[in-house]
Amino acid sequence: MPDGARGAWFDAARFGLFVHFGLYSLAARHEWVRSRERMTQADYDRYLDRFDPDRFDAAALARAAKDAGMRYAVLTAKHHDGFCLYDSASTDYTSMRAAGRDLVGEFVAAMRAEGLRVGLYYSLLDWHHPDFTVDRHHPLRDDEAAGRGRELRRYREYLHGQVRELLTGYGPIDLLFFDFSYPGKGPDAWGARELLDLVRGLQPGILVNDRLGLGGDYVTPEQYQPDRPLTRAGVPVRWEACHTLNGSWGYDRDNHEYKDPGLLVRMLVQSVACGGNLLLNVGPTGRGGVDRRAAGTLRAIGEWMDLHARSVHGAGPSPFPPPPNALYTQRGNRLYLHLPSWPLKHVHLAGLAGRVRYAQLLHDGSEVRCTALDGAAHEHNNLAPPGQDAGTLTLTLPVVAPEVALPVVELILTDDA
Repeated sequence: MPDGARGAWFDAARFGLFVHFGLYSLAARHEWVRSRERMTQADYDRYLDRFDPDRFDAAALARAAKDAGMRYAVLTAKHHDGFCLYDSASTDYTSMRAAGRDLVGEFVAAMRAEGLRVGLYYSLLDWHHPDFTVDRHHPLRDDEAAGRGRELRRYREYLHGQVRELLTGYGPIDLLFFDFSYPGKGPDAWGARELLDLVRGLQPGILVNDRLGLGGDYVTPEQYQPDRPLTRAGVPVRWEACHTLNGSWGYDRDNHEYKDPGLLVRMLVQSVACGGNLLLNVGPTGRGGVDRRAAGTLRAIGEWMDLHARSVHGAGPSPFPPPPNALYTQRGNRLYLHLPSWPLKHVHLAGLAGRVRYAQLLHDGSEVRCTALDGAAHEHNNLAPPGQDAGTLTLTLPVVAPEVALPVVELILTDDA
């Protein structure tokens, strides 16, 4: 399947939900808690003994994602601790054995029921597996004896077998998010080429990220917000910025550094303006529910998306240069001017004189008046101050900004624009 056809849905979706849930959610102090605190397996198993996701409601998660304007969702089928949220035949370290529930199956069914595309995250690391060799990230890195007798070859077979399970047990999967390669464990460690061939053979339409170390179908900047299109050898690449609400992927009870919903909306729009997507994470609590702060953030984003979705879904970069402190997205003949900083009465759009049929505030469809400056008469035009170049289109805006997280002006372009 051609890459463009395989990724068309991803390019149109622009906004997705990431869900990090596992045994670390009970610890409630970051998903790397076992590594950070150098826990033995016995120490960490106190969470396994108490794993009871009675508040994990995949249908509610799917509705929340859809209401937030998201078009796809990704769940951690297995994180670095090796605990699987599905019924694996290759290990008993699973949610099925611990709680009698296949959470991946529940998630996949719920997302499909809401019309969302389905993605699964799978960690290449596995601190539980006895043949995953001890390295600088491993919780037992200070225990010399713990590293003896391990055969990465045997772990590699396990890894490939688990990926086969995920891609044969749940129907079509739209996206596979591997995590991650690093110095000392790169593509050869994972048998990455053979693994990717396996994935493609089982699910030809799937998108695979770049963290096998082979390039992948899309690039995944993490906790970093690009401010321009991403390229490889000068050629634009498909990308997705993945971000947390508060700096932790897993539930972190005492971390209150939550990003403001308005900031997250701007990050989403900046991603689209630069040709990328935003994958926004929630970390359910130890019981599997989404905490009140995270749920409120999703609702606030959803309120904005309800009125402004067409400036995001199916949109992408514009060839026109935006004015200072503003962002453009474009879909066909609709150009969307996003205004994080509300101007006083006027905003000047270079190069758009004669190219706009109509302008309106997107949230309420109210007309925005436009005046084209010809470079000679503009000094006598009381609708705009002097100093603008010929070809400038000036919009006259209300003094008071709309009560939305990010005001948007929709510009309907002429056919020859």
